[in-house]
Formats: sequence, C-alpha cells, structure tokens
Amino acid sequence: MNSPDRRDFGAAERPLRTDAGSGSSDRHQADRPHNAGRPRRSDAPGDGRGRDRDSRGGGRAPRGGRPPSDPARQAAYEAVAAVHRDDAYANLVLPQILADMRLYGRDAAFATELTYGTLRLVGTLDLIIKEAAGRDVERIDPPARDAMRLGAYQLLHTRVPAHAAVATTVDLVRSVAPGAAGFANAVLRQITTKNWDEWITEVAPKRDEDPVGNLSVTHAHPQWIVRAFAESLGGDMAETARALAEDNERPPVHLCARPGRADAVALADELGGAPGAFSPYAVYLPGGAPGDLSALAQGRVHVQDEGSQLVATALTNATIEGPDERWLDLCAGPGGKAGLLGALAAERGAQVTAVEVAEHRARLVANATRGLPVTTVVADGRTAGTGDLPAESFDRVLVDAPCTGLGSLRRRPESRWRRKPTDLPPLTSLQRELLVAALKAVRPGGVVAYVTCSPHVVETQVTVTEAARRSKLPVDFVDARPLLPAGMPGLGTGPTVQLWPHRHGTDAMFLAILRRTS
Repeated sequence: MNSPDRRDFGAAERPLRTDAGSGSSDRHQADRPHNAGRPRRSDAPGDGRGRDRDSRGGGRAPRGGRPPSDPARQAAYEAVAAVHRDDAYANLVLPQILADMRLYGRDAAFATELTYGTLRLVGTLDLIIKEAAGRDVERIDPPARDAMRLGAYQLLHTRVPAHAAVATTVDLVRSVAPGAAGFANAVLRQITTKNWDEWITEVAPKRDEDPVGNLSVTHAHPQWIVRAFAESLGGDMAETARALAEDNERPPVHLCARPGRADAVALADELGGAPGAFSPYAVYLPGGAPGDLSALAQGRVHVQDEGSQLVATALTNATIEGPDERWLDLCAGPGGKAGLLGALAAERGAQVTAVEVAEHRARLVANATRGLPVTTVVADGRTAGTGDLPAESFDRVLVDAPCTGLGSLRRRPESRWRRKPTDLPPLTSLQRELLVAALKAVRPGGVVAYVTCSPHVVETQVTVTEAARRSKLPVDFVDARPLLPAGMPGLGTGPTVQLWPHRHGTDAMFLAILRRTS
C-alpha cells in the first residue's frame, strides 16, 4: 500500500539488513559484554483517560480488536515498542518486522523514517507530549505513549498533513490501547497548534541561562552527553551544537572495498555509489540493504564506517623497525576491522590473530575473515601477554575497545537514551586493562593502536594516558595525524586524533598510537 498522505520516502531510507547496522563501527557498543506539515490550530485537549499503570501489551492489534489502518505505521510502532519494552535494537528488529509484514519500497522507507526519527528525538518529543497533555509521560500507558510519540514525530518532522497524522495515530492507539484513543486525539490536536521550533522555544531552557539544557532539548540528547561532547570540543558550544545536530541526520551507508579483492572507485560505479572522501577503501551508498549485495557475499566488501577504516589503516601505516609479520586484533568481534587488517596483511605477507571473548562473536569474525590470513582465537583480550598470546610477540596490535558508543549515535538512535554516566566506570576499567595487556603483547619497537567509538575524554585521553602509566613499560605516543590521509581537516594538535561526524562525515572515532620503546 502506498498511502498518499506521506512524504515520498525513497528506497535510500530502507533499513539495513546487516548485523553491523548502517555502516556502524565494528565494536562501538559495550551492550555486548566483553566478558562474562504546517500545523493547524485545533481544540485544546480534554482530560482524557489514558491508563496510568506501566503495563504494555503485545505489538500487534489484539485478536478481535480493530486492525491497524496503516501497516507502515504499525510496523514502526512495533519496532519502537520493542526498543522500549524489550531493550531491542532498532536496526535488528525493524528489518524482521518489515519482512514479516511484507512491506517494501515507500512503505518500508516510511516505517524506517518513523522508527529512527522517533527514537532519535524521543526525549524532546516526550517533553512536548507532556506539555500538550498536562501530565508526565510516565503516567501514560506505554503502548499509547509509543504510538503518540510516533504521531508527534509525524506532526513535527514530516510533511504528512496534520489531519492524517492525527487520524492514523488515533487509529493506532485504538488498536493497541483502546481506552486511550480519546486522550491521544486531544493531545495530538494540541501538538498541531505549534511547529517544532515553537515547541522548542516553549519547552527548552533559554540558551543564555542554561546552554547545556537548551542544547539537550533542541537536539534531543541527554545533558550528560552534551557535556561530554562540549568537553571533547574544548568547550566550544557552537561546534557542540553542530556535532549534536549531525547525530540527528541519517548517515549514508559506508562500505569497505577489501584491498586486493575490490577497488573502491570501480565498486562505487558498480553499485551506484560514490568513493569515500578519505579512506582509499570507502564507498558511500545513499541507502538500501547492503546485506543483499552480491559483492558482500563474494567477500569483496563489508559494511564498515569510514572512520573505522581510517583508524585500522593508521595502525598499518605506522613505521616500525624489524619484522612486520604478526598482527593482533585484541577485540575482534564482529570482524569488520579484522577483515580489513586481514586483507592488508595478505598483501604484505603478515598474519593476523583475531581475539574475541564471546564464542558466537568469534564465529562472526571467522566468517568475516574467511580466505584471509586471519586466525580466530576465543580468549579474553586481557590475557594478552601471557599463555597463547605471549609477551613481546606481536609487531602491531589493535585495541578496538568496548565503549559507550557515543560516537555512533547517528546510527544507533536508541543508544543516546539507553546509555547512562554510570556505564563509564566499568567500561573505562576494562579499556585500561585491555590496553595494558596489548602493551605487554607488543614487542619493543612495535606499535599499539587504541581505538574507541566515543569522544568522551574519560574513554579516550584519560584511559590511554592512565593505561600507559599503569603498564610501567616504556612507551611513546606516535603522532597519529600523518598516519591518516593527507588533507584531512580538523585533526587537532596531536598526537591523538578525534574524528567527528560534523567534521569528517565519519563516526566519532578516537585514535591513539603508542610505540613500545624497549
């Protein structure tokens, strides 16, 4: 069905059928454990009677109940509900929902836009719903709440006519929380009385009085993330605003043309994409489902953010003296960086040992590196420098450490609301332990690349400095900037590098290169 009341969402906005998400960093999320239209004025809302208990029914309309009026909106509702109810990931559940409901083309694109847009902006949407409803969103029955979030997003961020957005959302509420339909109608009609900017002016703190609070609401990020970005950007609030705004844009799909197996320019022509701006292996696609690409099945390409390509390649660009035959990927799952390292190693006569603590992720690594000089080992990376990963035995080591993933929020819309500051202590402890182990495993004269997909200074500068101190091994920081392509802007003063979506079009990857001196 192609409903006439929605904007023309092209196939570029279809979700990606791939475990890596829309070109996301390989190991940016520590959720996977390392160890163990124009608005129109309408009536003000009545009191409404939404159920206040925090209960949630199933995603689809109950048997015998009124069926959904619009499958695309129903699909979006099911995905959003799964994220909030089950802690699911949208990039994993939405493709299955679309397949089950047999939605393709514009319907699939519309469902994807609603899902991802609502999840990105949910914190601010909740403030608007609260103001329009005159009650905290926590007091609204969860199924009705998620449906109303979808409705508010349509009203404020799409060209769907207001009457259509209200009517279809009320139908959706009627199918999942029948007793709240009248309440939802009243609230949504109130939301139509202002556009997005007008609502922001009403619900956000004034910027000159509370700049962090203002940016948090304006760009829909928790305040602690706004502060983290601002600190990493040297307190520049204007640039912080640009970084936050970029998180709310849909990123292109990034592919990595594997060295020796594909040429990026030729592959871009083959796939109707464009060569990357910086990585010699990057290809940008406007959208689609890369999991369907024959080049992926043939092992010529894999899905990988350009930033991940750049930091992995930087490790191989560092000059070392002596042998250059044994490389180590200490946190290899699900295998994107191991695949790139393996392809580069094949061209240089090197061997890669890929370590992954979780067996199911180790299998992903093995599949991703099939046919390459990569040996997959199931082990805890913190044991490097001992046993089967002996001390001083590797020439190059990559530590792509588990982290908060704050650098890839544009690709993981639910993560900004799921992450908490309390996640940092156990993560940074793990990061330090992994880096200390890597410094033990690398030989004197060899190099270690410490990488995270986060700009948080505690996960980046603090972790790498503290780990170097705790290792009690002589190490030098190598200036990472010359190891990246010439002409890249905004790389700072070195020796470490922080990439940014708004500067480089990549995930916000951090890179530090350390050389073991003796």
